[in-house]
Amino acid sequence: VEDVSQTMLRLAAVPHTAPPPGPGSLTATVQFVGEWMGALLLQCTPRQALEFTSRLMPGLAPSSIDGVIDEDVRDTLGELANMLAGNLKSVLPPGVTLSIAAVVEGSDYALHICGGNSSRRWSFSSEAGVFWVTLVQMLERE
Repeated sequence: VEDVSQTMLRLAAVPHTAPPPGPGSLTATVQFVGEWMGALLLQCTPRQALEFTSRLMPGLAPSSIDGVIDEDVRDTLGELANMLAGNLKSVLPPGVTLSIAAVVEGSDYALHICGGNSSRRWSFSSEAGVFWVTLVQMLERE
């Protein structure tokens, strides 16, 4: 997370202790399929998503009109989740593939990764604020 943030966004991110994100956050997710199954979720506020987009695509003016995030902002969050998942993929068993990223937004939503699973959430602090990365591992059913 720290490397992707610094390299792609020119933004220092350090581990931080913060409560889970509140209503109104955005979540980008990428699924892992193969010998190891799970998902990576990246969560941030709309303001942070706009900041990340400005940093990833300099010269672009991302927008949020009446709380609706534009396609460039969704693409940025999906791409960041994909980069984080891609870095993690290198330490997973051979043959694990990644799904296309999906982005969920709104003020009242819940995202459930179906099946028995275990998860771990980390929060990171940056000058753009606190954001969260969650790794979900699908557990085999007996």
